[in-house]
Amino acid sequence: MLSVLLVAPRLEARGSSSYAMRLFRQLPARGIDLHVVSSEPRPPALGPAPDLRWTCFPQLHNPLLGRLVLALFLRELRRNPPDLIHAPTRRMLPLATILGRALRVPVIATAHHHLAPGDRVRLDRRVVQRLVAVSESIKTDLLRHSRLPDPFIEVIVGGVEADPALEAVLPFDPGHTPVIGTAGPLEAVKGIPYFLGAAQRVLAAGRSVEFLVAGSGPEEANLRRLSRELGLSAHVTFVPYVLDFLGTLAAMDLFVLPSLQQGLGTVMLEAMSLARPVIASGVGGVYSIVRDGETGLVVPPSQSEPLAARMLDLLTDPDRARRLGQNARTLVREQFNADRMLDETVGLYHEIAEITVPA
Repeated sequence: MLSVLLVAPRLEARGSSSYAMRLFRQLPARGIDLHVVSSEPRPPALGPAPDLRWTCFPQLHNPLLGRLVLALFLRELRRNPPDLIHAPTRRMLPLATILGRALRVPVIATAHHHLAPGDRVRLDRRVVQRLVAVSESIKTDLLRHSRLPDPFIEVIVGGVEADPALEAVLPFDPGHTPVIGTAGPLEAVKGIPYFLGAAQRVLAAGRSVEFLVAGSGPEEANLRRLSRELGLSAHVTFVPYVLDFLGTLAAMDLFVLPSLQQGLGTVMLEAMSLARPVIASGVGGVYSIVRDGETGLVVPPSQSEPLAARMLDLLTDPDRARRLGQNARTLVREQFNADRMLDETVGLYHEIAEITVPA
């Protein structure tokens, strides 16, 4: 059985955390002896999962105590080293590299986001054997801003699975007020102010609609203040501290992704898996998912007016909205399902585990 050490990121309201949770839940069932090291306790959302080992070191990232913790953990790992180390986000790559270098074990890392201005890809290629990009857009960005060869970056497109009980809840039921929502980390790059600006225009058009913002992050206080300034307080509900978005997405009739930059859009894929029609900014990996007028609607980023116009179009024509949602669900089932992603990941594990790391 292949043994994999997964260096867990901080679990929070973002697509990369959903990705990590899928690895935690499903890799053991695919013949992987999975050991997770984390600075956080095992999340209750994982359930029992008896085949998953979870080691929690709260001080793992502490500049002083972290060194002692790491030394103790390495002593334990040397007794039974893994075949491979996986950093499921680039943020965890430095720690994964330290462990891989000490144990002479190959490392891979997954990249979920485009590089920030001034960001550089720094890695030890004696230890790090592959970067996994969750979309072609991410790979293109990495190649453009690094000297890495094309084969070094492997695209394994993110995949999701839906809860069958939630799939039965269809959008735009005529018996309730429509809910338009967005979800994810509340960060500047996610473009939520434009969502709120569009909400103001929809309400000004006389439509009876409720709006939902699910997630948390550094922009939460600013967004709540903006909601009050726009006179939206009675119509916008904020739902913070969400780790699993599916329940929140099921409460929406229409999902909006107003991002200014987007690697793939995992939360959007989850909404599509529930047959929710989507309106998304035409940026990054969105183009690999949303075909305008077929599997969703595409709008220019950073603009509230066209976003509001598309919201009103679907509110006026709920039959069209439901058709878009059904097309979206079919697309996700065929091309963005979790089984395909996990099978490709396990295949890469077996390939990389054969590589010997030099002393």
